Amino acid sequence: MSIDAAVESALKRDRIVFLAALSIVIVIAWTYVLAGAGMNVSGLETICATPGRAGIPMMMPAVWDMSHAALMFIMWWVMMIAMMLPSAAPAVLLFGAMSRRQKEKGNPFVPTSLFASAYLIAWAGFSIVAVGLQWGLEHSALLSPMLDSASATLDGTLLLLAGIYQLTPLKRACLRQCRSPLQFILTHWRGGTIGAFRMGIEQGASCVACCWFLMGLLFFGGVMNLYWMVGLTTFVLLEKVLPMGSRLGNLVGVALIVWGAAKLVEEMSLRFLELV
Repeated sequence: MSIDAAVESALKRDRIVFLAALSIVIVIAWTYVLAGAGMNVSGLETICATPGRAGIPMMMPAVWDMSHAALMFIMWWVMMIAMMLPSAAPAVLLFGAMSRRQKEKGNPFVPTSLFASAYLIAWAGFSIVAVGLQWGLEHSALLSPMLDSASATLDGTLLLLAGIYQLTPLKRACLRQCRSPLQFILTHWRGGTIGAFRMGIEQGASCVACCWFLMGLLFFGGVMNLYWMVGLTTFVLLEKVLPMGSRLGNLVGVALIVWGAAKLVEEMSLRFLELV
């Protein structure tokens, strides 16, 4: 076997290993979410079958303490892993291939898991912010015990802001980076473990900046609403991988603006009629 053939065989084997590892992590994350994200152990729930809820029973208002906040953080982070890691697979695989080629040239080998872990750490940062928002919304009675919006004004505002953000230059710039993982790897390549970690953080930060308003819509559709989670995950994946993904994102942005504006107008009309 020639050297080139041997290298190609090794790369193919690595890709299979990486895909298998990513698939296992994604399956574990979705299994955790479907099982209720650990929320059935808080002692605050009464069982109630609710369509679309990922194993989450009807809950009484939560008592916020450090243990509950930690549980909410784990819930959000695992949800982000389940929802975002599939669309990050191309970047992770490309990093693994590049790292392997660097090793063939005699440079130090950096495990792909380091890059992937740094990517997920960026989403951990988002999860911390999401927990803070959840606490604030619950404290203001804007979020129901089922972890979805209890305010039509909040619904319209979330939809409107998400739609507007879809059309901003920042969104387009971050989406371009997410849609071109090869260009990112080639232009941001840094050697060594610190370099790999920085690359993972940068890729994760771009992904967070690209999708954070979309993830904020979980407060509208329901934080643990399975249908809403699958829908957002599918849209994020299509937006990143389809040739017309950026155009699809713009169309969805316009639809969200119209939807949000309609909800706000409806709510203002109802309030006006109550005053008349």
